[in-house]
Amino acid sequence: MPVLERHDPLAPTRIEMGGRKYDFDAVPVAVATVGDTAFTAWGDGHVRVFRPGAEHEALPVHKGAILSMVAESSGTFLTGGDDGRFCRVGPEGVTEIASHPRKWVDHVAAGAGGVFACSVGREVFLWDGSRQERLAAPSTVGGLAFDRKSGRLAVAHYGGVTIWARDKRGWKPTALKWAGSHTAVSFSPDDRFVMTRMQENALHGWRLRDKSDLRMSGYPQKVKGWAWAGKLPWLATTGADEAILWPFDGAQGPMGRGPMQLAWGGRGYVTAICALPGHEAVLAGYSSGAVIFSEIDQIAEPRAVKRPTGAPVTLLAVTPLTGWLLAADEQGGVLWAPLGAG
Repeated sequence: MPVLERHDPLAPTRIEMGGRKYDFDAVPVAVATVGDTAFTAWGDGHVRVFRPGAEHEALPVHKGAILSMVAESSGTFLTGGDDGRFCRVGPEGVTEIASHPRKWVDHVAAGAGGVFACSVGREVFLWDGSRQERLAAPSTVGGLAFDRKSGRLAVAHYGGVTIWARDKRGWKPTALKWAGSHTAVSFSPDDRFVMTRMQENALHGWRLRDKSDLRMSGYPQKVKGWAWAGKLPWLATTGADEAILWPFDGAQGPMGRGPMQLAWGGRGYVTAICALPGHEAVLAGYSSGAVIFSEIDQIAEPRAVKRPTGAPVTLLAVTPLTGWLLAADEQGGVLWAPLGAG
């Protein structure tokens, strides 16, 4: 667990001083971690790789902007771009999996056992071993997610989510309906719930055994980021002036229960969030540029990791093996630092 202390809110923290800062002329899009390494996708088509004690690497992957990226269990990464290419990035370089000229590969997803998928407009392309499936959505796809065993693929779209379940004859759909535009989707870690972020300032979800609805509203801003955190588990979200954490334990999950509010004091609204691997804690990035650490405890006192800079934080991640922090802001600034430096 990092040791963090009080400090002048306008002065660099010890963690900042113990790390490295970069400025790139591009917009950060996505981040994923494997071992001691953070992989970031950018609007200039590059994947930038950060490792402790080494200079970052910039890998040209797409001819336009990268729109989405996800890690595979093998340690490789899938990317989709506005050049219509669906690619895999690994130690041997970049491999094009599929190309859709004059279209965008909006979303990508990876599951257990080498199953993976991408979306292009209203279509989902799914690779399941030697088979490739082509699945239709009722509207433009807003997000993709596999469950733990890759037996189900959730596809978010306008009007709800379609759950595609694998059987001996292929993949069969079940509709979960809720009016509005669903822009991201995630299964809970135990696969009992599926959650979506919405175009409006709200979350929606379903308990899968009986399709009961979960409605989380009241956010002052659109929820643009979330992360599953802690053993309970909690769904930690952006969209307010504190990190909002919903409890997903018990048969009811968050039904009829309020959230926990943590990591206050960053100025402005929470714009990025991540869990701290191996700990009951979260990190929240703010519209002010600040990053705040908090244990998952209602009486926990937040601690500053990064001072405000005026540029909203858009990406946050901590490497699971070594505890290095990657924080990127919308102006292309990056902090890469060991949390133990605090």
